[in-house]
Amino acid sequence: MIPKIIRGGSNTDSRGTLLYNNNFDASGIKRIYVIENKETTFVRGWQGHRIEQRWFSVLQGSFKIELIAIDDWDNPSKDLERFSFIVDAETLNVLHIPSGYVSSIQSLEEGAKLVVMADYLLGEVQDEYRFDIDYFKV
Repeated sequence: MIPKIIRGGSNTDSRGTLLYNNNFDASGIKRIYVIENKETTFVRGWQGHRIEQRWFSVLQGSFKIELIAIDDWDNPSKDLERFSFIVDAETLNVLHIPSGYVSSIQSLEEGAKLVVMADYLLGEVQDEYRFDIDYFKV
C-alpha cells in the first residue's frame, strides 16, 4: 500500500463553516493524540511502524509530512524514495500512512496542531522504530 490523502471538504453558509470527511472510515481507530511542534524549524522524525497504521488530520495550521517505505527495519537503505504531503486545516483531509513507513513531521505555522489516529492501543504491540533525522539522504 502507498500513502494517500482521503479527501474531506468544507461548506460555509450564514451559520459558519462545516468541515467533513465522508470518505474516511474510522472504525479501525483505537487511539488518538495531537502533536504540536515547539517551533516551525523543528522536524520530528524519522519514526514509524512495521505493523501499525496511522492517519493524520490537521486541526489548526498546516504541516509538511514526509514518508518513507522501509526496505529493511534493521538496516534500511539511506536513499529510499520519499513521499511528501502538505496537509492543512482548510478541509478535513486525512493522510493515511499504511504500516511499513516512517514519517517526518514539520509544522509550517506556529501553533499548528496535528491529530494522529492509530489502529493499536499504546503498548498493545512493540512496534516503534526511530532513525536519526539525518539518516536518510535528501
